[in-house]
Amino acid sequence: MGAMAAGAESGRPHRSATLREEERVTPLELFFDLVFVLAITQCTALMSADPGWDGLIRGLLVLGMLWWAWVGYAWLTSVVDPEAGATRLVIFGAMAALLIVSLSVPHAFGSLALTFALAYGAVRIAHIALFLFASTDDDALRHAVIGGLVTSTAVAIGLLALASHFDGVAQGALWALALFLDMAGPYAFEPSGWRLAPSHFAERHGLIIIIALGESIVAIGVGAAGQLSFGIGVVAVMGVSLSAALWWTYFDVVAIISGRRLVEAEPGQDQNALARDSYSYIHLLLVAGIVLLALGLKKTIGHFGDHLHPETAFALLGGVAVYLIGLVAFRYRHIHTVNRRRLGLAVVLLLLVPVATEVPALLTLAVANVLIWALIAYETRSYGEARARLRRPGDEAAPA
Repeated sequence: MGAMAAGAESGRPHRSATLREEERVTPLELFFDLVFVLAITQCTALMSADPGWDGLIRGLLVLGMLWWAWVGYAWLTSVVDPEAGATRLVIFGAMAALLIVSLSVPHAFGSLALTFALAYGAVRIAHIALFLFASTDDDALRHAVIGGLVTSTAVAIGLLALASHFDGVAQGALWALALFLDMAGPYAFEPSGWRLAPSHFAERHGLIIIIALGESIVAIGVGAAGQLSFGIGVVAVMGVSLSAALWWTYFDVVAIISGRRLVEAEPGQDQNALARDSYSYIHLLLVAGIVLLALGLKKTIGHFGDHLHPETAFALLGGVAVYLIGLVAFRYRHIHTVNRRRLGLAVVLLLLVPVATEVPALLTLAVANVLIWALIAYETRSYGEARARLRRPGDEAAPA
């Protein structure tokens, strides 16, 4: 499938990068993702250092930029074997640049704004270079890269560099414009030109969700600051419980069904559009929800007896709500139906944000746990035997 098939059909030998033959995620891809872990952690640190609404917006803008860079490499490694030949050296170089980006995040809107833009540009340029190298014998892929990816990337990097000369609202507006235009780039051309290894693509996104959830666990430890009391222990356990609930709502059924649907979609335009919408775009909501939750847990664990500030309450409850909304959108893109239970819980959690500013943080965390685990219990029971069949290898049955 994908680029290998395209090359075979053209009858021309590949003289470019070694193309992917297997759909498993390689060790180098996991190694690359470890740098992305630091980037996510730095986004949480940025928002934690400035816990107001401005800090939340800036952190989410940075997260959006980082996510779009990661998404590009997920598409790239669906075409190219990242461990073959000189490709791995370019990946190592991109990792080094991404590390500089990550280290710049806490001051990406201040003294290191230009450093962030230039290092980010290096990450994206390495990505484009590998895509061009891989598309030597694939005219459709090369046209997609040159006709869309190069333009949107250049615009985004230019706007980030320009934003480094401003501050305040003007700087934030330029960041938002850069992110919007960059993410809108794929809609400027037909998706049929891209190549995709669907099982690999779905697995790669599932693994990044696990990595993001790991950040929520790390945030608990950072928030505890080396201290342990009975109250901190209770909050830590509740925090892990909430992260586990998010894992369950994605990996128990959703990840399995959606991965199969992506594999079964018609290769080319239909499959690529489904991957673009449901994974490249909608998964950003899932990751953003997890990062917000991580911030909420980090701020809550040391102040479990206090009332939450509005921004922290939104991060804690709104983070889970954003995650659930992402799952609802994910399902809708695949089968065009709405999971009303998950959407309803997301609305309830958002409505509870003002209440969370008037009660102890520990109670807010407990209520969030009870609500989402009640949802999981109900869904698991309602799926019944269909869920068990779905989770057996080779069985195509799916819960309604």
